[in-house]
Amino acid sequence: MILTKQNIDSLLALCQEGNRLAQLEVYNRYQHAMFNTSLRIVKDAAEAEDVMQESFITAFEKLSSFKGDASFGAWLKRIVVNNSISQYRKSQRFTSIPDHTFIEVEDDSTADGLPEEDYTSLKVSQLLSCVEQLHDSYREILTLHFIEGYDYEELCEILNISYANCRTLISRAKESLRKKILISYEY
Repeated sequence: MILTKQNIDSLLALCQEGNRLAQLEVYNRYQHAMFNTSLRIVKDAAEAEDVMQESFITAFEKLSSFKGDASFGAWLKRIVVNNSISQYRKSQRFTSIPDHTFIEVEDDSTADGLPEEDYTSLKVSQLLSCVEQLHDSYREILTLHFIEGYDYEELCEILNISYANCRTLISRAKESLRKKILISYEY
């Protein structure tokens, strides 16, 4: 079945009437994307699953507030992102932060002989490692902006910050990431 605007609108109308089969169909269509979105923020598969399911429950309960200004998927994604950020912040209150974060350094002699594909994946893993080392607020805003694709105005709403603060935070996060990348390449 092809997902069309008319098709999803019909399903959403049935969902508002409490049709469980329509809710299951909507859930099946969006669950993978919403799970991945949540996982990128909360960093734990079990928590991401819980956040995703709670987000669907919230979406179905508040479906009457869906105006259709954006696609249903974008509206649902906003709920997932907000719930994921909230859950991540809650979980951070109780986690201990290690004193030192060490990067495993590859032997330079093996890096020279790697095929192009392995070299590219090595770069990606180094970049992701650097992103993971960023301060929570920096990692959060860069993930939302560059991976999730939210623009500055949307970030301001999601994070409840001013436009100027958003621009400053992204600028500082990018600079911090640049420094971490340079340090990782020195090894």
